[in-house]
Amino acid sequence: MVRRRAEHNNCEIFSLEELSLHQQDIERLEHIDRWCRDLRILYLQNNLIPRIENVGRLKKLEYLNLALNNIEIIENLEGCESLQKLDLTVNFVWSLSSVCSLRGNAHLRELYLVGNPCTQYQGYRAYVIATLPQLQSLDGEPIKRAERIRAEQGLEELRRRVLEQQADQQQKREQDKRVEHKNPTSIVQDGGDQQSPESKAECMQREREFWETPCDFSPESRLEAHRYLEEKRCQRTADKEKKPKKSRTLMAEDGRALNVNESKLGFTLTEDEENNCIQLDLHVP
Repeated sequence: MVRRRAEHNNCEIFSLEELSLHQQDIERLEHIDRWCRDLRILYLQNNLIPRIENVGRLKKLEYLNLALNNIEIIENLEGCESLQKLDLTVNFVWSLSSVCSLRGNAHLRELYLVGNPCTQYQGYRAYVIATLPQLQSLDGEPIKRAERIRAEQGLEELRRRVLEQQADQQQKREQDKRVEHKNPTSIVQDGGDQQSPESKAECMQREREFWETPCDFSPESRLEAHRYLEEKRCQRTADKEKKPKKSRTLMAEDGRALNVNESKLGFTLTEDEENNCIQLDLHVP
C-alpha cells in the first residue's frame, strides 16, 4: 500500500516526504517509521487506528493527521522532534492528561482535539494551554498571552478537576466495554438470491434493526459498523460471481447477425454503393 502511494516518487518509499493513507481501513500502524524515515507530512485520517504507534522515529515529521480514528490516548510521539501540527479531531481521547506526553515536542504549534470526549471536561482548554506552553493554537483558535497566564496560574486546580473528570470518563468507558463484550451486536448474514422471499424479508428486518438500534458511539461500535459493511460488500461480490453468465448469442434463429457490442466501442456504418457493400469502422482507442 505504501509503495502504491509513492508513485509520484518513482515508488521509492525510503525518501518519501509526504504520504497519504487516508480512508484505507487501516486498523494498526506498522513499519512506517522504519520504511519512511524522511516523512514530513503523514495523512492517516478516516481509518480505524486505535493507538498511536510506530511513528516515534520519524524525526523530520512536521504534520501528523490522525483525525477520524479510534484513538483514546495521546502517546508515543516523543521521538517526533520536528512535529509542528497534530490533528486528532473526532477520535475517542478521554485521557486529557496524556497531552503531557507532548511536552517534549518543542516545535508543536497546533493541536486539534475537537470532537473528543476530553473536550467536554470543565477547564479543558485552560489545562491544555498551561500544560503545553509551546502551543500557539488549540482547535484552530489562537492562544492569547493573557489566556496563557491565567491558565498557568490556575494549573494545580485545573489538574485536580481534570483528573477527577477523567477518572469518571475512564470508569464509564470500562463499563461500556464490558457491556459491549457481553452483548455484541449480531451481524446480519445474507444468503443472496437463493433465499426465500420470507428469508429475505427477515434479513432486511434484521438489517434495519442493526442500523436503527441505538448504541454509544465508541471505537467498538465504529469498528463493528465497518466490519458489517465490509461483510455485506464481500457478500454482494460473492453473489454477483455466483450468478451464471448469460450465453452470448451472435446469430438470430433465421440466420441474421445480431448487433452485439459488449465492449461499447464507437462505430460508424458507411454504405458503399459502388461496391454494393456496407463498411464498418470501429473506433478502437
